[in-house]
Amino acid sequence: MARSREKLKASPRTDFGSRSARRLRGEKLVPGVVYAGGEEARHFQAPEREVRTVLGAGQALFDLELDGSKAVPVVLKEQQLHPIKGNLQHIDLQEVKLDEEIQAEVAIELEGTEVAPGVKGGGVLEHVTREITVEALPTDIPERLVADVSAMEINDTLQLSTITAPEGVKFVAEDPDEVTIATLSPPRVEEEPEPAVEEETELVGEEGEAPAEEGGEEAEGGESDESGRE
Repeated sequence: MARSREKLKASPRTDFGSRSARRLRGEKLVPGVVYAGGEEARHFQAPEREVRTVLGAGQALFDLELDGSKAVPVVLKEQQLHPIKGNLQHIDLQEVKLDEEIQAEVAIELEGTEVAPGVKGGGVLEHVTREITVEALPTDIPERLVADVSAMEINDTLQLSTITAPEGVKFVAEDPDEVTIATLSPPRVEEEPEPAVEEETELVGEEGEAPAEEGGEEAEGGESDESGRE
């Protein structure tokens, strides 16, 4: 049974410009554009909460219902986030035909990180490639791809070629063997700081003269000079 698609309900947007965009964001609305092949792009606005719900469902394909018109299948083309707050600033959607293949970005998740021998041995696992472009019919685009790292040892690398593409899906990569998904490096050894070298300090008297040795005699004639003063 095919999974039902999420639906995003939006309304047309006729007011443009940075001031209008700021006003919409202040009202918790997200401005967006939907492209449809050679047809004119359509501008819309939708509640940020609903946009996040649809995108957060993980489906690459969902429906867009614009102002009560017939819903059309779309995929996310691009989303812009605020660099600090993280809230949605703008989204671009692409209308698709269900019987024509498209390309889309799909997230790659790692599985088995806690049981990997290299991780248990103190190695450092790095997730290098987090998403990959795939080509498939819109209905066949997977929500995510899973890379199994449970057998990785220290100094191992996991390439895209080790992941089996779902039926009807092709990876858009010239050489899957050259696409690194994850690496497992030896433990990082922190170098201990070198002990501070104690510098010998030379005691120097006034005007650069070395002080007299303890218990030494007074300078010649010094005592008689003092006794001779009245």
